[in-house]
Amino acid sequence: MNLSYSHHKIYKADSCPFSEAEYSWFKFGDTQYAEKFAIELFEGFIAVHGDLILSKSDIVILPSPYFSIPTASNFLCAYFKKALNQFLFENDKKACTESKIHRNQTYTQDYGSMSFEERIQLISKDTYYLDKNFIEGKYCIFLDDIKITGSHELVVQNTLQHSNFKDDHIFVYFAELCNKSIHPNIENHFNYFSVKGVFEIIDTIKRDTFRFNTRIVKYILKMDEYELSIVIDKISDSILIKLLHLAISNNYHQIPEYQKNINILNQKPWQLIFKKDNEKPSMLQNSLLA
Repeated sequence: MNLSYSHHKIYKADSCPFSEAEYSWFKFGDTQYAEKFAIELFEGFIAVHGDLILSKSDIVILPSPYFSIPTASNFLCAYFKKALNQFLFENDKKACTESKIHRNQTYTQDYGSMSFEERIQLISKDTYYLDKNFIEGKYCIFLDDIKITGSHELVVQNTLQHSNFKDDHIFVYFAELCNKSIHPNIENHFNYFSVKGVFEIIDTIKRDTFRFNTRIVKYILKMDEYELSIVIDKISDSILIKLLHLAISNNYHQIPEYQKNINILNQKPWQLIFKKDNEKPSMLQNSLLA
């Protein structure tokens, strides 16, 4: 039996059942809202499916697919898992484990403005891998922050089918668009409700609860030169270096749209290492900066 649970149901475009401002900060890496949403989601989920969960001997939880840089839902998943394990402990049950769906992403477009057909066409070009041997025989919880068109759920279902995975599982969402007459681009309204440009990005990064995710990394890598210069000026060097290494780890340096900004970020550490007051760089340093 395959189930689906969503905590918040969206029926009206002008009446959102959760804080759009908090959701937007969450999508751009503020993990305090990932924790808040996860606790809220868990409490709603367990009130409905507590008996089902306690009937399972082995549970594995999986966030939305990603390659190297986690998505916002990965942090939601981490806090949900913590709450779930506390529940299992209190009921003398074995803790759940965690796995992932590996994803090789091929596009740079933001599909938050796209229709179902456009999303499917876009994400179907990606490749997905699931460790069937690890999850086989376990009850899988596939967790994501929001279900708009169901395109990602369809991709996961197809991945399971191709892996010949036949065990029961459930899809769990913080929110779901239930009124299909509302255009899927409402997702962009939620995503960018609080984040309008470079200064909101800087504000988010400077928070103690900030963690990089795919959305904010891609957003920075697509900035124009002026916006990127503001980020470089306002953000600490250690954070910029981390951003660079995360971008490389996700193979973004092989995507033409991201290469210019990655190359700019790659120069920054060398500039910092060799900068000494007004001293001019040596020929060696110039070659490293080139």
